Amino acid sequence: MLSIAKRTAAGAALLLVMPVAVLISGWKWQPEPSGWGLEAFYWITETVTEPWGAITHLLLFGWFLWCLRFRLKAAIVLFAILGGVILLGQSVKSHVKKTVQEPRPYVVWLEKTNNLQVDEFYAQKRRARSAMVKEQVAHMDTLPLYLRQHWQNETGFAFPSGHTMFVASWALLAVGLLWPRRRTVTIVLLLGWAVAVMASRLVLGMHWPRDLIASTLISWLLVTLATWITRKLCGPLTPPPEEAGNIRERAE
Repeated sequence: MLSIAKRTAAGAALLLVMPVAVLISGWKWQPEPSGWGLEAFYWITETVTEPWGAITHLLLFGWFLWCLRFRLKAAIVLFAILGGVILLGQSVKSHVKKTVQEPRPYVVWLEKTNNLQVDEFYAQKRRARSAMVKEQVAHMDTLPLYLRQHWQNETGFAFPSGHTMFVASWALLAVGLLWPRRRTVTIVLLLGWAVAVMASRLVLGMHWPRDLIASTLISWLLVTLATWITRKLCGPLTPPPEEAGNIRERAE
């Protein structure tokens, strides 16, 4: 358990570098005009947004299964564990959001620049909130249409970040499950993807740095437990002898 916790803690520390640096810098979000950089962040965040998030989940599970080479029974257990981590994380996120009720950055900005009242806004049902955002941003031609529509679709509370919990969970699962098989490229790609999605949540005005930090820490706790359970139920995470040779070849 200790070795797993150290491994996933190292991954979590890498994910925390960006949001902690942004928090310390005192950076304040402001809406940016349309540009290729902003649009790139939008499409990065879409890899986690419904319905694409479900497709991403299935693709990643398939890749993890191939990397780990589990037999059918163990594969079913692994699928349940991986799915459970993601679903539990999202459930925790929803509960905390309702408890903390922190407004999103773009909502605070609309209160300062328009006639939107934050308390009144969050007192409405989701459909009514979406309509209010649509009305508020209808005349803002300097903001791209995809960003305005994203705001209309994302009218919930900010703390913590569901997108961050999704990507952090997968990235840390890679560190926890795939490091013994030296799947370094997969781990680096997933960590990079996770940081990019986290950055997109800041740039698009959806979250504050503290939201990303809290989500990463929650994901670390869940993934550490899930990795330990996987080892208990599915067997050692270290590769069998017949696969060890392939790993040495990849490392050379």
